[in-house]
Amino acid sequence: MSDLLVGALSVLLATNQPAALSNYVVGKVGVDPAVIVSRPDEKDPRYLELQVVMEDDDASDTEIEAWILERRAMDPTDPRSESELAFRQRIEVRNQKVADAYLALMKKYPDYVPVRNAYASFLAETGDEPGAIEILEKASEMNPRDPAVWNNLANLYGHIGPVARAFPAYEKAIELNPYEPVYRYNLATVVFLFRKDAMEYYRCDEQAVFDRALAMYKEVRRLRPHNFRYAFDYAQTYYGVKPSPSDTPEGKRLAELKLAAAARTGWLEALELSDNPVDREGIFLHLARWNIRTGEFESARTNLTLVTNEVHLDVKKRLERNIAEKSAAAVPVVAPAPAPAP
Repeated sequence: MSDLLVGALSVLLATNQPAALSNYVVGKVGVDPAVIVSRPDEKDPRYLELQVVMEDDDASDTEIEAWILERRAMDPTDPRSESELAFRQRIEVRNQKVADAYLALMKKYPDYVPVRNAYASFLAETGDEPGAIEILEKASEMNPRDPAVWNNLANLYGHIGPVARAFPAYEKAIELNPYEPVYRYNLATVVFLFRKDAMEYYRCDEQAVFDRALAMYKEVRRLRPHNFRYAFDYAQTYYGVKPSPSDTPEGKRLAELKLAAAARTGWLEALELSDNPVDREGIFLHLARWNIRTGEFESARTNLTLVTNEVHLDVKKRLERNIAEKSAAAVPVVAPAPAPAP
């Protein structure tokens, strides 16, 4: 099953609100979040049959990945090697076996939406995204109150278009389940990436689009404060934010420093959640960029000294050159003293 295409059957079962969030929701609205999240009945015989097909779907993915790795390790000049056409046909046959199982289950239970969700995920993963959209659009008609269906549709609209249809689909998912952060995260990401489309949909300028994305990421962070990916993308959004306007040089400088401080706070929060050195060193590069932007060159150099992984070295060198150029330009040129009169 695809990680990108979030199915009601898989993700909603895997979504566990922290106790603190559950208590917050109950305290504010008097409703347990579990009431809002639709969950398939695990004792439903239809669900048990679907589980078998989904397990074979996962096994098929694993099997095909192993075939690909084996093929890469083979000598392509060996006459005993399988032809490219035969290899592709072998994959198609394996995928068709899974597709047939989903189709048989859909025919047996035509009104059971979780089967359609799972089959749409399979179609998207195997490259038939238009087919997945068709299945999900039908599912949205059958059960318009399933937020995961709308989220999945929005993911596909954002991937192959029309992008304009992604915004209302995400909004519908959020309306149906405002406590699932992945829906807000996906909408914020599409708004951030497809700014022109977002400007047309929301009828606003580019800066308002950045502000909207930042606000949504901030809400996602509130719902899942310990998620590294959410923290990273929230911090990255600050690159699109402009400082508050001011009529004076002092005011402009203060606004720039305030924006940089907010961005650095975001990156430091992401740093605390990082669990590997590559991500941490990447964050030091981002911190250095904001240091350079505000003229804090020594702090930038300090952050760059912490970057040693080779995957970041090219960017580190560019930032070092940037520091050298900007720090040199910031030093006032002192005119030489006039020669003494003869």
